[in-house]
Amino acid sequence: MPLITIVYASQRRSLSLKREIAEAVTALTAQILRKDPKVTAVIVSEADAADWFAGGASLAEQGLASYWIDVHVSEGTNTKDEKAAYLAAVFDRMASLIGPLHPETYLHVDEVRGDAYGFGGLTQERRYVAASLGVPAHQREV
Repeated sequence: MPLITIVYASQRRSLSLKREIAEAVTALTAQILRKDPKVTAVIVSEADAADWFAGGASLAEQGLASYWIDVHVSEGTNTKDEKAAYLAAVFDRMASLIGPLHPETYLHVDEVRGDAYGFGGLTQERRYVAASLGVPAHQREV
């Protein structure tokens, strides 16, 4: 159920690049962080490499790409090792999609309290409690 926000800058251009990025990050999020892709939302935005500065120069000047990815998940649902593996896998996959990456490229797994985060009008905490009590899924949204 994560909400994933991706902003990237690259010299590479294609009509399908945003979709490829969304699909790749969704797949890695499912595989490594065990998040259901059916309830994963992804927002992908492109920034101009001439407007993205890292290490004192624009990415365009350096001929490099970069990204900022912010992933919101429920607190305590992933281990340190899973998050480390996720950061490494996303870095490798994004490099293959958008080009050589500047070392100042970021991904933040933001762990949010279950009682302060949710979707469809219900908190994750409420969904967890309902599931623990055996409430059928179709009755959880009351």
